[in-house]
Amino acid sequence: MPMSQSNPRALPLRWQFVHLVKPYWNSERKWLVRGTVGLLLLLTLAQVGLAIWTSYWHRELFDALEARSLDTLLLQIATFALIFALTMLVTALHLHVKRRLQLDWRQWLTLKLLDQWLTHAHHYKLQFTSGEHDNPDGRIAEDIRIATENAITLAHSLVFSLLILGTFVDILFKLSGSLALPGTDIVIPGFLVLLAFLYASGGSLLGLLLGRPLTQSTNRLQTVEANLRFGLARARENSESIALMHGEGIERAYAGRLFADVGQGWNRQTVGYLGIVSFSAGYGALLPVFPILVAAPQYIAGTMSLGVLMQAAQAFQRLTSALSWPIDNLGELAKCKASADRVASLYNDMLQLEERERLPVEHRIELGHGRANELVFRDLCLANPDGEILVERLDATIHRGERVLIAGDPAVTIGLFKAVAGLWPWGNGKILLPDDAGVVFLSQHPFLPDGSLEAVLSYPREPGHFSRAELHHALECAGVTWLAPRLAEIDSWSRVLPLRAQQCLGIARLILHQPPWVFLEEATDAFDPKGEDYMLEMLCRELPDSTLLTISFHPGLEPHHTRKLILNRQAEPRFLSCASELCALRKG
Repeated sequence: MPMSQSNPRALPLRWQFVHLVKPYWNSERKWLVRGTVGLLLLLTLAQVGLAIWTSYWHRELFDALEARSLDTLLLQIATFALIFALTMLVTALHLHVKRRLQLDWRQWLTLKLLDQWLTHAHHYKLQFTSGEHDNPDGRIAEDIRIATENAITLAHSLVFSLLILGTFVDILFKLSGSLALPGTDIVIPGFLVLLAFLYASGGSLLGLLLGRPLTQSTNRLQTVEANLRFGLARARENSESIALMHGEGIERAYAGRLFADVGQGWNRQTVGYLGIVSFSAGYGALLPVFPILVAAPQYIAGTMSLGVLMQAAQAFQRLTSALSWPIDNLGELAKCKASADRVASLYNDMLQLEERERLPVEHRIELGHGRANELVFRDLCLANPDGEILVERLDATIHRGERVLIAGDPAVTIGLFKAVAGLWPWGNGKILLPDDAGVVFLSQHPFLPDGSLEAVLSYPREPGHFSRAELHHALECAGVTWLAPRLAEIDSWSRVLPLRAQQCLGIARLILHQPPWVFLEEATDAFDPKGEDYMLEMLCRELPDSTLLTISFHPGLEPHHTRKLILNRQAEPRFLSCASELCALRKG
């Protein structure tokens, strides 16, 4: 099988994009999509028909003016009113159908990439994967828009130009007559058609040569623009921390460097535009005059009427414009290609992640389900994405109801946290999750979605799933009863609340959901020792049958756990016993 069929990723990016979007035109909605495309084509044919009608109307108008016929002039005014009305109607319908198709295609492609990006934690794993996928949010939001909108606009203009080319070649050939070369017997029929092809070919060739630097400079500019947007968004998301540390100067300097890159990219694109724009200006200024000057001798000789002369000049312009489609759309082609390449590159890297997930188990961490009420690590090896071993030969079984404190090297302990969550495939070995229920993970910075406080506590369930009494009880257990009057209030809670209150809400969410397995990653490190003691005592009381795995580097938490697992880089994992009288007392 050819490489292009067996492995689409071996193709150039532009063809990878074609392979990516091809299913849209053959999906279960294909008849609706194809019907929309067919309607768009019919409206394009109507536009071409109106252009032909307008060409003959110009001929009749100038003939009426030359004949000084008022009756014919009034008839042409009435005819133009009809052409004018039909042109507005067809243009409006065409715009509506085209934009509907653009939006539908963009929606389909956006959802396709979102499904890939937000599946199996690809949005997280991409951060540790090599490849061209920087600013994936910008590629999904902006580059898909540019690629789909421009592709349809360019396709329409190309079809329109080809139809104009096919019709106005015949019109111009009939109007231009023949040209006899002086001093020879050579006669060139339809000489204006030949001149139109020579004029457009010469212009396109020079334009392509002058506009060659534009594609690379456009691609580079879009990349640095996305970097600037991402940098500013990062500063906005961390505005409180930056303000507290008085880091505005550093952030301003960083944003200045990002904008300097934008300036360089803009200047390179400006250089790319200079040649093509200067040439296009001269090319366009000469276009309306050139055919009149060439055909003027026939009009002066009386072999061509004024109407025919003006129709021939307009047909020449139409034909030349159609032939000049590549040069006229060079900038949009470059922009569309750059965005399509960025979308295809992101999709390609996500496919590589999927392929890694299908690798033989000796090349990745295998995540599966085992017996009920057990979390099992079998010959587990954790590694960095670059292959560096963090820890190996971890064999352990944790039973339902145990309390295990995990300490040691933060890179290793947090790597284990992510591996159990399915976010860390690097390494090998096996993790068997309990078959009776899933594991709930609570990180150092719990996710608090924007919305009502009730929605924050109920997440990932919908607001209203828990009663008010349950919500109040959870807040009381977590020590944030003062937030109870704000349950219906909508705010950005991760921004307005300090980290300690955010961690309290994360723990309150555990009390509400009553998960049988809980994995905590420094989820109480914002508390003082007494506060941590209270939280662990409370969790033992409120979740008496739940398994608690706690990543923490505070030795004072040992009394709340039955075992302690020590993980250090490239060292043998060790289990120690902990004093568990306090937790056992709470369970009893």
